[in-house]
Amino acid sequence: MYPIIYVDALMVKVRDGGQVRNKACYLVVGVGVDGVKHVLGIWVQQAEGAKFWMQVCTELRNRGVRDVLIACCDGLTGLPEAIEAVWPHTTVQTCVVHLIRAAMKFVSYKDRRQMVTALKDIYTAATADAAETALLAFADSPLGKRYPAAVAVWERAWDRFTPFLAFPPEVRRIIYTTNAIESFNYQIRKVIKNRGHFPTDDAVIKLIWLAIADIEDKRARQRAAEAGKPRTQARQAPPRLVEGAAVHGWKQALNALDIFFPNRIPIDAR
Repeated sequence: MYPIIYVDALMVKVRDGGQVRNKACYLVVGVGVDGVKHVLGIWVQQAEGAKFWMQVCTELRNRGVRDVLIACCDGLTGLPEAIEAVWPHTTVQTCVVHLIRAAMKFVSYKDRRQMVTALKDIYTAATADAAETALLAFADSPLGKRYPAAVAVWERAWDRFTPFLAFPPEVRRIIYTTNAIESFNYQIRKVIKNRGHFPTDDAVIKLIWLAIADIEDKRARQRAAEAGKPRTQARQAPPRLVEGAAVHGWKQALNALDIFFPNRIPIDAR
């Protein structure tokens, strides 16, 4: 079982039927009960939808993922329903950072700093009721009335956002964003940006997996080169990117998850 999974996507160009098309490359990263992240799969799809996500979730279950406590995603159409169909007891959480970015699309540059401050009162609220009060206050404020589309972004995602508020700070810090994948996507974009387009979907998947291995190998060599340095010296080697990376503060988060989701975390992992 994976206490937490993250889902995110990046766009790639692939030749399809004699034309070069933009396709979405989806990645799923899971956090195991030991707090270590693993890339669970890479899929390329021309158009997202419930049917595609059902195939993804079913594949993961058939490969052995029997239970997921929290699925953190960016609100992709059909994804929450697909996750709940395969894992009925999973809490689907919309990524807070994606909500902020979606709201910012409607905000002029000069008002963005003020908007970030206003939205912070919503997602840092202690309870769902306090968050709803903050959202209503924001909607009635001059800023909210100036950008009703930004208010609507949060209203539409409200049912998928509020599960976040039920968790203690130890868990909130982990599911606040899909950065576990987004930082990886940034590195992958640097690899693929000069390659034009890919001949097939399989070529995309191969390159991304090889890029994961290459990035992790390079970082491991850098850490090994600095292993003998005194602790007083600053170390420049980066940590693991995704595969095999450990979640900071995982023990406290796991204890909180065990209380929130009783009898679902294996006893030997608690």
